[in-house]
Amino acid sequence: MTRHLRAVLLGAWWGAFPALCLPAVADEPVPSFAEYLRHSAVSRELIDRFLAGPSWAQFDPELGYILGNYLPVDGIDGSATISTVQPNGARTSLVYADRPCRINTYGDSFTQCHQVSDAETWQEYLAGHLGEPIRNFGMGGYGVYQAYRRLLREERGEFAARYVIFYIWGDDHVRSLLRCRHAHIYPHWDHQGGRMFHNNFWPYVEMDLATGHWMERDNLLPTRESLYRMTDPEWMVEHLRDDLALQLSLFKAGQIADLDEPRVAQLAARLGCPWEAADAAQGRPQAAQLLDRYALQATRYVLGRLRDATQQNGNQLLVVLFDPYRVLPELCRQGTRYDQEIVEYLAAEGIRSFDMNVVHARDWRASGLPYDQYVRQFFIGHYNPRGNHFFAYAIKDTVVQWLDPKPLPYRPLDPHTVDFRGYLEAYR
Repeated sequence: MTRHLRAVLLGAWWGAFPALCLPAVADEPVPSFAEYLRHSAVSRELIDRFLAGPSWAQFDPELGYILGNYLPVDGIDGSATISTVQPNGARTSLVYADRPCRINTYGDSFTQCHQVSDAETWQEYLAGHLGEPIRNFGMGGYGVYQAYRRLLREERGEFAARYVIFYIWGDDHVRSLLRCRHAHIYPHWDHQGGRMFHNNFWPYVEMDLATGHWMERDNLLPTRESLYRMTDPEWMVEHLRDDLALQLSLFKAGQIADLDEPRVAQLAARLGCPWEAADAAQGRPQAAQLLDRYALQATRYVLGRLRDATQQNGNQLLVVLFDPYRVLPELCRQGTRYDQEIVEYLAAEGIRSFDMNVVHARDWRASGLPYDQYVRQFFIGHYNPRGNHFFAYAIKDTVVQWLDPKPLPYRPLDPHTVDFRGYLEAYR
């Protein structure tokens, strides 16, 4: 297994399972938060290579980065995957690409479909069945808020669509709160000299501790030249030291030794979450609980903003939930899920949703297979091609029922008709 593939697999899991966050080596002292942040600075050469391209991600002034063009060696059987982008920033679509498009999709790497080639995404499998294209604006690393900002931009532009699928995966809840996810993943991520660099500074949300209000923040490094500030260790410390989500996430994983106790206690009070100053062994479970509460509350806020924005734009919204590394095993083995409040929020707000966790749990029970053997069929970190195919046909009925007019294969047709005349003319 290549170093990059190991990094991809860890990257898909990192933050989703506390047990999978790697603590410091036992015989080495755990660094302070400031020391950890100093080491997150990157070399000028890495930024040079990222900005020059070609690379898996490309710089974006608002979002930090969007998809680029690259051949990561991270696919099935040790293969490279063909990952390319269109001029509009969407992943390359091949199936019925010359036809009118009325479905846009947003989210992280499970929307983008990392670790498979362009023609093996769930959007392409589903498009092939429906007889119409589906745009893929997903991007690896994004959280709920970053995907929301991408949706806002695209749905106000030339490539807006009536129907939008918004996919929430795994630890996307936490990512919304991070100012720079690179600072969270750098100990294990292989940037390949800049060709796989991403998760630089981006827009984010955080709570104003003085008021308890949610604040939406723009990218701190919105120009190509400003990105070089990430090479300065002291700049990284100064601009990330009060990122409470990053601090809590690292502390719960044993990667840092200290917390900003007064501000953490203030956040806990705002969220109604218990907090008592304690040593690391006692404090880490509290930090994990508080981070979950903070992250899920952030997602509720963003979902409310998403609902309002899509209603104002005239979009039809479908929210997808899937977390194969935390929710799914808990749901299968215990019948509970830590994100239950998001499920309940969607139902209470009348937001149309599709829960892939429930689909997989039902399929696992029907399979009769041991759980680990069952999931190996579909995952190589992200979905393999079989997993994307399974997802496409799992969500198919929901999408068909949602669309009006129905996709061509689901409409009454003259059996002698073999063209698209009269179909989706208004979507040209």
